[in-house]
Amino acid sequence: MAQEYPLPRFHFQVDWGGAKISFTEVTGLDMQVEVIEYRHSDSKDFNKIKMPGLRKFSNITLKRGKFEGDFDYNTWLDAIGNDRVNGRRDVVIRLLNEQHTPVAVWSATRCFPVKVTAPDLKSDANEVAIESIEIAHEGLKLMKI
Repeated sequence: MAQEYPLPRFHFQVDWGGAKISFTEVTGLDMQVEVIEYRHSDSKDFNKIKMPGLRKFSNITLKRGKFEGDFDYNTWLDAIGNDRVNGRRDVVIRLLNEQHTPVAVWSATRCFPVKVTAPDLKSDANEVAIESIEIAHEGLKLMKI
């Protein structure tokens, strides 16, 4: 039976290899194909042809509330250093339905952190301290369930 309404975006789960998997926000789940333009010198058409080129992926940003004693973001960033191989992880993001069952799953491969942002601090703020990590990866797939 087909869904009558689109899925809400607030019920999701992230498996990133860290201790906590609860996040407030995930952004950067986009994929695109770059365009190659070409025209040879004796073409009868006075325009370029277009062909699909390399795939391109944005970095993924994960945001969550800061917990006392939780330094997973910084630990992962420190583990990378200048090492091109060690410390990489696959990250899986699942959009869940009302029964907590995955209905869409994105898998990012060979991820590593490129930026960790500490929470903004403000003396009169009445909100949770949110930290974020930006990760680069070598591929993003929407898995068929």
